[in-house]
Amino acid sequence: MQNQNNIFLLVKAAIAAVCGAFTAAFGWLGWLTVAWVVCMALDWLSGSAAACKRGNWSSAVARGGIWHKFGMILVVLIAALTDAVLGVTVANLPGIEWQVNTLLLPMVLVWYIFTELGSIAENAAALGAPVPKPLLDALAAGQKIVNKE
Repeated sequence: MQNQNNIFLLVKAAIAAVCGAFTAAFGWLGWLTVAWVVCMALDWLSGSAAACKRGNWSSAVARGGIWHKFGMILVVLIAALTDAVLGVTVANLPGIEWQVNTLLLPMVLVWYIFTELGSIAENAAALGAPVPKPLLDALAAGQKIVNKE
């Protein structure tokens, strides 16, 4: 029993070290990116499962979903590059003491996360799971906030 506890503690310490190193390297924006990637994977998997349950899974539609996700990755990269260009530009403007690290990327990621979570909830409902109305309302409110002009 003692040996199992030591292994458990070692695994916990390793996970904490990896998470700490990731946070030190990428900060909260890194974790936001991880959340988005996890949501993309869950959406694609749950959508595929829902299509299988309906009996209309199609490799062409699945490929279309992958291309859609690839397009989202491009948009996130564009937002990151735009933030980088803005940061360099603002840092080199004479007389301006502002520092811009991230501006667009977090907004794009949060918008995509809310979109993916809504789609995952729809897929869960298609699989037969009851989805609580307060969850759907919260997702809709989050997306509405992110979409405000």
